[in-house]
Amino acid sequence: MIALIDYGAGNLTSVRKALAAIEAPVFTPPDPAALANVEGIIVPGVGHFGATAAIDARWRAALLDRVAGGVPLLGICLGLQYLFDGSDEAPGEPGLGLLPGRVTLLPPTLKVPHVGWNTVQTRRPSRMLEGIATGTSFYFTHSYAAPVTADCVAETTHSAPFAAIVERGHVFGAQFHPEKSSDAGLQLLRNFVSVVAAGRAAPAGSAGRDRQ
Repeated sequence: MIALIDYGAGNLTSVRKALAAIEAPVFTPPDPAALANVEGIIVPGVGHFGATAAIDARWRAALLDRVAGGVPLLGICLGLQYLFDGSDEAPGEPGLGLLPGRVTLLPPTLKVPHVGWNTVQTRRPSRMLEGIATGTSFYFTHSYAAPVTADCVAETTHSAPFAAIVERGHVFGAQFHPEKSSDAGLQLLRNFVSVVAAGRAAPAGSAGRDRQ
């Protein structure tokens, strides 16, 4: 069963509908204890990074515990940004710190927020990209973005390059909205569900950054 985290940051209904379309087993856990036996986790979200403050210390601890135990996690849009150390959009709110780096405002050379379809370029092979060709378009809507680091498996550009898809061990993220990205978006969700169903998660401790 996959847990879809509800912290009041929107797009829950559309993500749930997309998961139903691919017949993925999903539920919304009412409290952190309900994460104890899940096989996968999705953290969705739209809007301001400050919304992540609703994920309190108990939820954070439960999420980090499950990831450390080998449970695959997918962050969507704001959920991807939450995987990093934090964001300049809400400097006082920490991210999960599973990926090193900080989310920053897109350069204002082009219109911000960035809203619309962008092509995504593959940087290296990824389980999230199986069946998805480089140059495929996905739907974006955001003002802040994560940097292109070693964990970035696909990038796109709006004034400057930024991470479109990230992967480290069994931690994944998509800056775009797969639930609004037609067949390609559904394929990415299927890929995540396949990771969960096949039990292909990396050994505990390999996802997330070195905390030493």
